[in-house]
Formats: sequence, C-alpha cells, structure tokens
Amino acid sequence: MSTFIESRFLRTSRLNSLGKGAAYFGLAALLAMTAATAQIATPDTAGLDTSGNPKSEMAACNSGKTQQDRAACLKEVRNANAEKRAGKLGNGADYTANAMKRCEVFKESEDQAACRARVGGQAKLDGSVGAGGVLREGVITVPAQ
Repeated sequence: MSTFIESRFLRTSRLNSLGKGAAYFGLAALLAMTAATAQIATPDTAGLDTSGNPKSEMAACNSGKTQQDRAACLKEVRNANAEKRAGKLGNGADYTANAMKRCEVFKESEDQAACRARVGGQAKLDGSVGAGGVLREGVITVPAQ
C-alpha cells in the first residue's frame, strides 16, 4: 500500500511542477510580447508642441502631457525662447554639415574619409533611434602589399 501512495504523490508532484512550469512560461511569453510591442510615443500623443509659440509650449508643460517633469519642461521652454530671441536658435539646421564636423576628430586622412563615407550614406544602416541607436557599417577593401 505504501508503494501506491508514493507513486500517487510523485505523479501529482510532477503535475504541479509541470503546471508551474507552464505558468512561468506563459508569464515569460506575456512579458516578452509586451516588451516587443512597446512603442515610443509619437509627438502627437506625447503632448509635444513644436509650433515655437511660447504660450502653447507653456500650456503643454502645465498640462502634464509632455515626457518631462513640469519644472524641466518650463525651464527648457524659457531657455529655447531666450535662444530664439538672441538669434541663436535656428529651425533649418544643416544636419549633414554637423555630421561631417564630427569626422574632424580623426587625425588620419583615411579615417576621416571612412567617417565621411559612413555619414554620407555609403554605409549599411542597422537599428533605429527608438531601439537605442543606429549602427553604420562601412567596408573598405585594402589592397595587399
């Protein structure tokens, strides 16, 4: 009779561990799907105001719809408006010239040329800003000596 009780106990113990394993797997799958489908808020849903109108930007900060705390948002609106009044804030930024300036850090002319090729669009792009960064890969073939 003791053999029957032991085998029955082992059978239910295995079922419980299988049930727990299935539950943990389901939970892990749910968390993975949640992380995979998470999206960065678009400017329309984030409450960001890019009109350049200080009053509407302040209203966006005060409404709490921005992705910053209220104090930081108001500080940035004040700073941006001060830069705008001083003529230092431009809307038509030249991003290509800024990217090319970053290549000046390289001392060797070959390194600078490789940097300019990557930035200039002659590179394979992988990733996104939303995913954490864009990786630019360029291949340079060097002849054997």
